[in-house]
Amino acid sequence: MDRFASMEVFIKVAETGSFTAAADVLGISGQMVGKHIRMLEDHLGVGLLNRTTRQQSLTDAGKDFLERTRIVLAELEAAEALAADSRSRPRGELRVNAPVTFGAFSLAPLLPSYMIDNPDVAVRLTLSDRVVDLVDEGYDCVFRAGPLTDSTLIARGLRPMELIACAAPAYLKARGTPRSPTDLKAHDCLGFAGSAIEDRWEFIGPDGKSTVPVKSRFSANSGLALKQAALAGLGIIFQPAELTQDDIKRGRLVRILPGWRSSRPMHLLFAPDRRLTPKLRSFIEFSAAKFG
Repeated sequence: MDRFASMEVFIKVAETGSFTAAADVLGISGQMVGKHIRMLEDHLGVGLLNRTTRQQSLTDAGKDFLERTRIVLAELEAAEALAADSRSRPRGELRVNAPVTFGAFSLAPLLPSYMIDNPDVAVRLTLSDRVVDLVDEGYDCVFRAGPLTDSTLIARGLRPMELIACAAPAYLKARGTPRSPTDLKAHDCLGFAGSAIEDRWEFIGPDGKSTVPVKSRFSANSGLALKQAALAGLGIIFQPAELTQDDIKRGRLVRILPGWRSSRPMHLLFAPDRRLTPKLRSFIEFSAAKFG
């Protein structure tokens, strides 16, 4: 028998003065009221009520127990209300992983607006271009660029990541400006080490898809490092628009092949067996609104 339920019955008997009245208020039988009281008395080893044929009165132990029971049930009610509130309002730490360039240039600038709207959520953002294990590494969700290979995760499709090719004016003056993707074979192309765009760049243009093998004396697994190399005139980079757009506006880099476009799929992933908490749900909705 539930001890908290028995406590509620005991309080009602104390308030109404009889088993019958308590039973009417609670919607149970007088016999069940008696069982609850006996369970409490057996558990405590003391009598809580002085019983007469017409009504019941509290013993000294019953008076003390009544006071404490009201405190306990009030705390229980508060705890349940707090739990219900946490189910309906985003709160707690949200662990997110994202590719470095996307995370630094696209996601991070928008996170303050999410945190203002969700003041009880703390965001822990880690940036990495390796494929992290969402479950084993304890992330709530991860952003992932490129084709998906893990079918065990739930994927929310986002706007593709636009890639553009560009180079410093000094490099283009010395080596010439490519007019089509095939011209890249004769250039130094700064590849992103360890990725699908390290030695093969894919474009879609007037004549359809074009995949070009590229090579260079320098590659790196950092878009920022590649951009610095490009600014120094070391070659052509093929990176997300967010990374290069400011340098293009300022004339430090020049976009090439404007008639061809390229992009990589972008998804937000989370585990199917992970409970969709308010914090995770709110972040998925935020991401879909900003990047969908």
